Amino acid sequence: MNTETTFFRRLTASARHLTTALPVLALLGHSLPAAATATLPEDLIGASERFLEELVTDYLQRSDIQGRHEIRINRLDPRLRMPLCDRELTTALESPAEPIGRVTLRVRCEGSAPWTVFVPGQVRLFRDVVIAARPLKRDLVLSETDVILAERDVGLLNQGYMTALKQAVGKKMTRPLLPDQVVTPSVVQLAEVIRRGDQVVITARGSGFNVRMPGEALSDGAVGRQINVRNQRSQRVVKARVVGPGQVEVAM
Repeated sequence: MNTETTFFRRLTASARHLTTALPVLALLGHSLPAAATATLPEDLIGASERFLEELVTDYLQRSDIQGRHEIRINRLDPRLRMPLCDRELTTALESPAEPIGRVTLRVRCEGSAPWTVFVPGQVRLFRDVVIAARPLKRDLVLSETDVILAERDVGLLNQGYMTALKQAVGKKMTRPLLPDQVVTPSVVQLAEVIRRGDQVVITARGSGFNVRMPGEALSDGAVGRQINVRNQRSQRVVKARVVGPGQVEVAM
């Protein structure tokens, strides 16, 4: 028997073995690998997750934001089939301007058969923010026992938030809050350090001189605010800026 005949018989036997094995593999739940013919929803979700993770990490580092984040890509229609892209998919943030909250990503194939799919998702950013430690009444001047830090999803805080207790302590409540409610910038204001009728020191500053004189506050005032004061020596009423308790300043 020559070599060529032996090779042919072995090849025929192998083919019979494979033909016999295929039904067995099918019964066991196995399948032979097939060449990809379409871009599937899981491909779009995977590309979106990788892009968004890199984008959010870079954004937090550049913005020096401390916190943890969670990324979720919304479920796509499992029947979605896009032509297989012969180039690497490109992904970009469609909206909003910053990758926090509800986001929309644009996944695009720029190959020989171009297409674009918009993929929705959500980025939850958790940071420690100032909240009420107990019931807070209107006009209360906040102390360190009134507020604490707690983790919240800041993407849901449309009215803003504060990340340090010192941003709230010393300010006055403009409306009441319940325990665990977020202390937003809109519910606090600078507390008055001067009340109407208070005796104050008026400092007049100019180029090369600094004059101090007694005065009387004619209105309440917080640091940085302008109020009317009466110079007790001349009885003139002037506008002065509050610089501290009992202290106002007139620029000359």
